[in-house]
Amino acid sequence: MENGRRRTAATKLDRDARHELPAACALLKETSFARFEESVDIAVRLGVNPRHADQMVRGAIVLPHGTGSSKRVLVFAKGDKASAAEAAGADIVGAEDLVAKVQEGFLDFDTVVATPDMMGQVGRLGRVLGPRGLMPNPKVGTVTMDVEKAVKEAKAGKIEFRVEKAGIVHAPVGKKSFPPEQIADNVRALLEALQKAKPATAKGTYVKSITLSTTMGPGIKVDPSSIEAEA
Repeated sequence: MENGRRRTAATKLDRDARHELPAACALLKETSFARFEESVDIAVRLGVNPRHADQMVRGAIVLPHGTGSSKRVLVFAKGDKASAAEAAGADIVGAEDLVAKVQEGFLDFDTVVATPDMMGQVGRLGRVLGPRGLMPNPKVGTVTMDVEKAVKEAKAGKIEFRVEKAGIVHAPVGKKSFPPEQIADNVRALLEALQKAKPATAKGTYVKSITLSTTMGPGIKVDPSSIEAEA
């Protein structure tokens, strides 16, 4: 049955065509066949070589319409900052005791925020948090004294992005149930953030390709020049 839905979805898509962004976002629904609420993901291939430190692309952005997913936010903080984090809606707050708990294997969270004074302790969790992309970093606003802002942004749909070894940035940009216009707004916001993070040493074409897909659906190619023309 699922294979039949997959084949039907495939007939609606020309895999070699590059679509303007609004059309690509509309196609996401037409080519989706799964019966659950799929995520919508983007893959952007950049003209950079991440093996060179001066061509690393990373950052964070609050998507205008969020991701459609609720995040469990963990905060390493003490005293007033711990209280502020709890008031802002953090799910888990603690200090040395929480560091020990994570070190022992507790990983029931999606985002980590830490105050600078806690990083001496949190740094020991590099082997646990690093491979999962959860290590707090001042460059993306997750090492900060303004824990209230960081928690609220995480809850509002803030995402972090980082170029992988192959020069590709993967990120969530919504859910299948989102109106196509909202997905398009989120994509534009992410691409704007990528442009702002463009390394000075990057040469040639910066955004080489853009592909959108639902969790189970086929990749839909977006014409990068069509988005540039909107600007």
